Amino acid sequence: MRILIVEDSQRIAAFLRKGLSEEGYSVLAAEDGDTAYELAAAQDFDAAIIDVMLPGRSGFELVRDLRGAGKTIPILLLTARDSVDDKIAGLDAGADDYLTKPFDFTELTARLRALLRRSGGQATPTLKVGTVELDPATREVRRGGELVTLTPKEYALLEYLLRNVNRPLTRATLMEHVWGIRFDPGTNVVDVFVNSLRNKLQPDRELIQTVRGVGYIVRAPEREG
Repeated sequence: MRILIVEDSQRIAAFLRKGLSEEGYSVLAAEDGDTAYELAAAQDFDAAIIDVMLPGRSGFELVRDLRGAGKTIPILLLTARDSVDDKIAGLDAGADDYLTKPFDFTELTARLRALLRRSGGQATPTLKVGTVELDPATREVRRGGELVTLTPKEYALLEYLLRNVNRPLTRATLMEHVWGIRFDPGTNVVDVFVNSLRNKLQPDRELIQTVRGVGYIVRAPEREG
């Protein structure tokens, strides 16, 4: 999952980047509303955490402009302004949720997971293909009911694949959304992590299939619709 953080406080931005990266998200940060708008317009993100008080466009203006441009990215507003009128203004601008500072990081990640579940159209929090189940709420992965231990990046890679079932994903797309960096044709990091996932999902290693000349895909069994 690729997250955009828009926060002019370097301390808070660094805290969020570190915490979310350790949770397995790939993170890109912007310090002002104008830069954030350019990033969101040019690149794909799975969610955004936006401060209200920003240089350039305010958080409210940034949300309104993104919605006006047709961007449906889930947005969590993060701010010290906690009046009811401010919350209403943020939600009316097009934000999906609102969290006031100071905040508990575990609450922020819980709200973020909820936004990602809703945006993915999940009727339940659990992603399931074949015998493999991934629960974004607990960040647990099970195969045939047995717990599978994954590293944060392995988990992030599997989650992104399962959220895009039956959709071929290029190595470049996976690098951007899981690692938060542009694809380097000279690296095999995606292939290494896919191979590691396949080994840990034995005997269901073929869940992640290679699309020759493209990348990888998870295909749902026909009986699952």
